[in-house]
Amino acid sequence: MSEAVENFGFFMAALGLLMLGVTLPHSYWRVSTVHGNVITTNTIFENLWHSCATDSLGVSNCWEFPSMLALSGYIQACRALMITAILLGFLGVFLGIVGLRCTTIGGMDLSRKAKLAATAGALHILAGCCGMVAITWYAVNITRDFFDPLYVGTKYELGPALYLGWSASLLAILGGVCLCSNCCCPPDQDPAPGGRLPYKASTVQSTGLSTRLPRAASNEGDSSFGKYGKNAYV
Repeated sequence: MSEAVENFGFFMAALGLLMLGVTLPHSYWRVSTVHGNVITTNTIFENLWHSCATDSLGVSNCWEFPSMLALSGYIQACRALMITAILLGFLGVFLGIVGLRCTTIGGMDLSRKAKLAATAGALHILAGCCGMVAITWYAVNITRDFFDPLYVGTKYELGPALYLGWSASLLAILGGVCLCSNCCCPPDQDPAPGGRLPYKASTVQSTGLSTRLPRAASNEGDSSFGKYGKNAYV
């Protein structure tokens, strides 16, 4: 995988984490407009933490949810999933900074950096999945109550925070996929490991030949010397 794709995946996952952090405290998770006369017309909007109402004069009043145990089960689950997504995203960003090939933090080799980048990508994928599940679960409950003719409470519609959260989760998942693809192509892999074998073989053969030639010559000299006696040189 090219270094540009790795960096692009990291920044895309970091942007998804930032958008998830904006989505969690956003006030407009669900919105409802109550129509009446000029005085009673107001807008009600809620998120995972509080509910607010704005009248026709633009005055807003907000109140926190009184007790966590008194809330619906899906709201508690959405809180836990969103917080988990943000924590996983922060851990993924930290590991991604260490695992990027363009950074020198830690002084590790490229193979270990590839493993860290893949781990960071897996964490970003988990973070995106947690955010996607939380927001989709919240949206399903809104649409179920809206289209239920027997529901007597206030009917809400999808707020802009849900669309922001869906986009953030998708960015986190795509960025994690780009980081995880780094483990498929190790950066320290030799593209042609057998390209130098013929050259080494020829070097070994030539070296062996050069070492055998003097020995053969010396042996020939010794054998010729044995043909004559010592008196031939006197």
